[in-house]
Amino acid sequence: MPTICLVGTLDTKGREYAWLRDRLRDLGCEVVLVDAGVGRAQVDADVGNDRVARAAGAEVEALRAAGDRGAAVAAMGEGAAAVLAELHGAGRLDAVLAVGGSGGSSIAARAVRDLPIGLPKLIVSTMASGDVSPYVGAKDVTLMYSVVDIAGVNRLSRRILGNAAAAVAGMASVALPAGAEDRPLVAASMFGVTTPAVDAARERLEELGYEVLVFHATGSGGRALEGLAGSGLLSGVLDLTTTELADDLAGGVLSAGPERLTAAGAAGVPQVVAPGALDMVNFGPRDTVPERFEGRTFHVHNPAVTLMRTTAGEMGELGRRVAAKLRGATGPAALFVPRGGVSALDAPGAAFHDPKADEACFEALSDGLRGTAVEVEELDLHVNDPGFGRAMADRLHRMISSGGAK
Repeated sequence: MPTICLVGTLDTKGREYAWLRDRLRDLGCEVVLVDAGVGRAQVDADVGNDRVARAAGAEVEALRAAGDRGAAVAAMGEGAAAVLAELHGAGRLDAVLAVGGSGGSSIAARAVRDLPIGLPKLIVSTMASGDVSPYVGAKDVTLMYSVVDIAGVNRLSRRILGNAAAAVAGMASVALPAGAEDRPLVAASMFGVTTPAVDAARERLEELGYEVLVFHATGSGGRALEGLAGSGLLSGVLDLTTTELADDLAGGVLSAGPERLTAAGAAGVPQVVAPGALDMVNFGPRDTVPERFEGRTFHVHNPAVTLMRTTAGEMGELGRRVAAKLRGATGPAALFVPRGGVSALDAPGAAFHDPKADEACFEALSDGLRGTAVEVEELDLHVNDPGFGRAMADRLHRMISSGGAK
């Protein structure tokens, strides 16, 4: 019998949660009801709000008396996360279901953020039809739009909440088919303009017995890769496409944040890195590009995506940033430099071909890593030449096979 944890504010959504609890029991699930509200609960909880608040180092009475909704949401989210971690550690958590508006959704999103990938996490939210990145982050959180407010169980909400209960019960009850869990996992970063390189590396790694997880370098993809790199699940990282750092530097729309390219190094995970697609910054439609960039070199990738070529100055700074991140790695690291170009657009005759700008990056990388334990391999190949991706794959395999030793 799977155990479903319901996390919600029982002072305002108690009746809805009672309905969900009963429905899940009808579906053959054990239910643990966690109260993450600070007011008086409308129904009895299995884990009271006093315990949730204390798990965050707070007291529910103090949170209630302060009248600071933002502080209460933050504290109860932290407390709920601690409660879920405890339940998971005790083997009493197979899935999480939550319902709510902006506050309840924020609490639930924080509560499930640290749970393992693969454990079902479903939030029925009034906020699910807009920008959901604050609720999903880089985890496998499923959002369902509530259509109507979470305010009573009526003809419409009964249908939606019933679907949510059935969905989470099904996810928690069905065993996954046997896979290749014995194969070591490697994460790789890819963009459309580096796809041939990553395909070649992936095929080589699969030949060598690895399972390869490819992350699209769109900001959220980079954040997901970083999260997984610190999870202990990966044997290695083939970070061929570090383009999100260019967006972080220049203000593009696909930044993964300043912490990109740090998690593998902090966790001691073997990593092989390349400056793939550092020649470009991403924006939306052409008319959305900030005026300060007028006069720069652009390529309209499609009606929704405009690419801007990085300058020699920006490439130099990107080289310094990549070098600094690799210098901080606690595990084995290698840098592969494709002297023939860093993306499909950075080739002779292509829109972003600029050897001088690339050289600024390559020189900064070399200078920043000189005298360190990071191996620098310069190849007279374009990044998308099959030999480049295969060489990176072989180097990563040797790192992993030797227990991280060079």
